[in-house]
Amino acid sequence: MRVFRYFPTNYVWDLSINLSIEMGGRLGEIEAMCAPLKEAALTPEDGGTLAFRKVWSEGADNLIDLAQDDLARGRSLSASNKLMRAANYLITAERLQAHGSEGRMALYRKHLATFYQALGLGGSGGYRVTIPYEGKHLSGIFLPAENVTGPQPVLVQVNGFDSTKEMRFMAQLPGMLAKRGIASLVLDQPGTGEALRLQELTARHDSEHWATPVYEWLAARPDVDAARIGMEGVSLGGYYAPRAVAFEPRYACGVSWGANHDWRDVQKRRLEREGEFPVPHYWSHAAWVFGAKDTDDFMQKAEGMHLDGVLDRIRVPYLVTHGKHDSQIPLKWAYRTYEQLVNSPRRELVIFDERTGGVQHSSIDNSGPALDCICDFVAESLGGRIA
Repeated sequence: MRVFRYFPTNYVWDLSINLSIEMGGRLGEIEAMCAPLKEAALTPEDGGTLAFRKVWSEGADNLIDLAQDDLARGRSLSASNKLMRAANYLITAERLQAHGSEGRMALYRKHLATFYQALGLGGSGGYRVTIPYEGKHLSGIFLPAENVTGPQPVLVQVNGFDSTKEMRFMAQLPGMLAKRGIASLVLDQPGTGEALRLQELTARHDSEHWATPVYEWLAARPDVDAARIGMEGVSLGGYYAPRAVAFEPRYACGVSWGANHDWRDVQKRRLEREGEFPVPHYWSHAAWVFGAKDTDDFMQKAEGMHLDGVLDRIRVPYLVTHGKHDSQIPLKWAYRTYEQLVNSPRRELVIFDERTGGVQHSSIDNSGPALDCICDFVAESLGGRIA
């Protein structure tokens, strides 16, 4: 399977561990949290996830205590490092819990408080923003570009099915883009993160509905170059991003980090137990994300989640990446997305294989090759730096 396997019978937990590592988790800390969970991993739903939550929350609490020791000595950068890892471990535990489970929302709010304390102490220049939408708001993290004079290019980064903007920020793409002269807006779009948990904004197939107000909010900022705003999406974001770029032509480039060309087909295969699930309690999670009454209602909503007949509208540079051995989304969909980008002036398809690394779903086994590839493509497309 070519991912780090701690629990060989439990893909969902090992997926979470790999994500935590890619978000900056320390293997020694992760091993200490996982060691007591080997029995619980054999019952990965309710009982197991509660055990996972308890141990990982305790690991986070220890780091929060250590960060207070740093702060007492004026060592705010070290405190930020510890708090950021604590935020990592808290969201890793939170995303495994069942929707509506007792204490989940408190855990999520604790994660947010810990993350933004770390962000404020860390000196990156990143900060939380809100964008008006549907009488409510979408929240994001804005990270300015480094060493750019005048209006800067921006890459909007959107989540997958169960990720959040804080997870994506910790997973390095914004910081690497900043060094290339590209700012980032990491977004909780409807169906993810704060939009789902705090605003009750559920997912929708027509991603341009929220992508257009996000573009206009950015374009109105004096520090942003409206002609150089792109969009990238990871996992299910590999459906949302191309759909948005197709129907909102003011986006100047696009990236699919994992080609989710036909998500309705993926759901049909999952009903037949083909392919791996990304989270426990999958079908109840899916209903929550899409505001569906039950699995049948969710499957009806998923019927619109495909890109056939859409991609010929894209007339800007577009990058499609995919892991050769993706356990969730078949590789064939990457080829389908690429083949249908017939009007893109620069379409690229990159399949990560044994030589490069990053062969699994959205390169969770090794994000380094994908991060470099995406950052360089975006810098070249939006006028950033590659050297």
